[in-house]
Amino acid sequence: MQKERVTAKWLDKMAFEAEINGHKIILDAETEVGGENRGPQPKPFMLVALGGCTAMDVISILKKMRVKVDKFNVHVEGDLTEEHPKLYYKMHVIYEFTGNNLPVDKLKKAVDLSENKYCGVSAVYKKVMKLTSEIKIIES
Repeated sequence: MQKERVTAKWLDKMAFEAEINGHKIILDAETEVGGENRGPQPKPFMLVALGGCTAMDVISILKKMRVKVDKFNVHVEGDLTEEHPKLYYKMHVIYEFTGNNLPVDKLKKAVDLSENKYCGVSAVYKKVMKLTSEIKIIES
């Protein structure tokens, strides 16, 4: 069984340096809560994890299908609860493809395969929150 590990090293005040696969990221809090806003807060990385996971799947699947897109962006929106602990109870993924005469059926298939078969982040999140998505196509 594969195991992954990250380390968050305390720097000072509310700042931490996280190391992921040899890449370092500074995490910090807003000044209102004792931080210096030197880096992003941790919770939005949940959105990044979902967006990155599904985006990599989709672009890889489209490559295998020989579908060429000019641009591809994934936007992830998360809705937080009002009470503590504030947590995401819903996320919405917007797949934004740019190109000419893109095969909509293949785009939908790639998204479906990512969301329902390959993306481990989606699989975990679906167990604890509502996940929705949409596809937007921009003609170039």
